[in-house]
Amino acid sequence: MGLPLVVSDYRSRRILKRFKVTPTSPALILAVQVVIYAIYSIASLILVYMTAAIFFGYQFHGSWLQFLGTYLLVMLSMFSIGLLVGGLAPNMKIASAVASLLYFPMLIFSGATLPYEVMPAALQKVADILPLTQGIKMLKAASLGMPMDSVIIPVVVMIVLTVICMSMPLRLFKWE
Repeated sequence: MGLPLVVSDYRSRRILKRFKVTPTSPALILAVQVVIYAIYSIASLILVYMTAAIFFGYQFHGSWLQFLGTYLLVMLSMFSIGLLVGGLAPNMKIASAVASLLYFPMLIFSGATLPYEVMPAALQKVADILPLTQGIKMLKAASLGMPMDSVIIPVVVMIVLTVICMSMPLRLFKWE
């Protein structure tokens, strides 16, 4: 949720435009921001896992390699949405409003907070449209040791979403 705010703030304060005349590229500055948020995300994953294992007796049953690959795909997909919002929003206030309108419904209805399985069928159909729902389905399958062929559609959805949301800001991004 913070990435679109940083990108939009850099644009509105013309920080990225100023970097164009220095040896440091503005794209490098944005890449550093993505890496910083990736580190935050991985640190939160570790803390959530440790909390679940220590306090709730959680045992991981799947493949760590599949889980980490899935986690990186979901993270990249969410970051691509953030870059799209930050790259197109004219200022930080609008970026904040748009990011909140996208992020909170995804968080609530994806299965990350309210279990997807207990939602009414109509709400599940609506939640299936959300990209984070697809990501949570993939993470569940990887952590529970379910066959990954059961989540082919979510994988394709996440990859297509990432490509679309990454290509749009690259085309439409305004450096000023």
